[in-house]
Amino acid sequence: MVSRVIPVDPFDLVIFGATGDLAQRKILPALFRRFCAGQWPEGTQIIGVARRAQDDAGFRDVVRAALHEHDPTARSNAQSVAEFLRRVRYLPLDATQDQGWGDLASLLHADRIRAFYFSVGPSLFGPLAERIKAHGLTNAQTRVVVEKPFGHDLASAQALNATLARYFHESQIYRIDHYLGKETVQNLMAVRFGNMLFEPLWNSQYVDHIQITVAETVGIDGREDYYERAGAMRDMVQNHLMQLLCLIAMEPPAKFDPDAVRDEKLKVIRALDTVEPHHIVRGQFEGGQDGAGYRAVVGNPRSTTESYVALRAHVSNWRWAGTPFYLRTGKRLVARSSVINVMFKDAPHSIFGAAAGRHANMLSIRLQPNEGITLKVTIKEPGQGGMRLIDVPLDMSFAEALGPENQNPPGAYERLIMDVIRGNQTLFMRGDEVEAAWAWTDPIIAGWHARGDVPKPYDSGSTGPGDAELLMKRDGRHWQGINP
Repeated sequence: MVSRVIPVDPFDLVIFGATGDLAQRKILPALFRRFCAGQWPEGTQIIGVARRAQDDAGFRDVVRAALHEHDPTARSNAQSVAEFLRRVRYLPLDATQDQGWGDLASLLHADRIRAFYFSVGPSLFGPLAERIKAHGLTNAQTRVVVEKPFGHDLASAQALNATLARYFHESQIYRIDHYLGKETVQNLMAVRFGNMLFEPLWNSQYVDHIQITVAETVGIDGREDYYERAGAMRDMVQNHLMQLLCLIAMEPPAKFDPDAVRDEKLKVIRALDTVEPHHIVRGQFEGGQDGAGYRAVVGNPRSTTESYVALRAHVSNWRWAGTPFYLRTGKRLVARSSVINVMFKDAPHSIFGAAAGRHANMLSIRLQPNEGITLKVTIKEPGQGGMRLIDVPLDMSFAEALGPENQNPPGAYERLIMDVIRGNQTLFMRGDEVEAAWAWTDPIIAGWHARGDVPKPYDSGSTGPGDAELLMKRDGRHWQGINP
């Protein structure tokens, strides 16, 4: 099975913050891979913009080094790298000043798609948007890409939305969450809405509960200042885990259309109940063999910022009434794993008697690192001696099922950037969706501050604080293991 590469129309992509970490690690390597795949038409160009004073040749050296470091194919593909670099330009420019914008305008083609990627801090979104508009850099095919964090709370998110709305229409704004670009995340919709097997069972009548886990083995090295201000709730739950919850819980949209999909996601967020204090656990990793503890890393011995969150959420609508959603995420855990486990209810009556034990089906959707789907079913244990039941997995690894040519599917940034060029906003967050997520998150964080809550310590390399297990045990349930 060979994936199709569908070329896009010619475009000019301007990357503000082109010498920064995100551009070097993610954006430019993603663009290079799409170039090598033959998705770019002739004439397309990348324009890097930053304050650093250098010329095209100097910037191309920077890009070449970034590709060699972050793309394993670049070192053995010198010709492709050289051809890619021919399409790369550079312009030194200060986003807060009015000098140099005419030079940028002269590099753009009048009748071509123009995408402006804001790979900068949110404080520069406004100045960039204002000057792009004021200096006449927009056309009928302009798109603007903004990275997270999109706000620190509801008020700041509303202010950012209002700023962007002064200069661009909502249809031109692409708020990027790289989790939505993952192949398996998109497969959530295919599994749900493309298989009659699952959709009739996708409700509180048959589903006991749902677990969403995003576990990381890494700490916060290099992100100390940001993470101390954000914490796991703002950094992961408000965006990444919220998006996974929406895709699992939303109603079928009328069609696979950007606004139809995002309308249904918005309904889920607005249907979320307030989380009670006893339904949430915060944690903070301590030192171990893999490094210092959180407080030592951030240099604050009294820090109350969480590196782990586990919570129980409820979606108050007809489909999910009474079905809990358990979310957890954390740093320095035992394994890197992102997985959604849909736990089905027990059969209403067992004809095999109490000796057969309790058995329930589970659908496990693995997002990373070993992308695939496992359905746990109950069968008879082989052998004589009566009816003994065991649970076995029907396991499908995407890499094995789709063939070797699909073992390295396009990365999240590759897919999302090309969707920007196509003008497809399905996998991007809408402004009202972002604000609704903050409206749910803010009271939780405010409650922690009001109560003076301190995160529970947990060992690096563990599954998190013990209180997270108690959160489940009180409900007669348990977390599935965190497996690589």
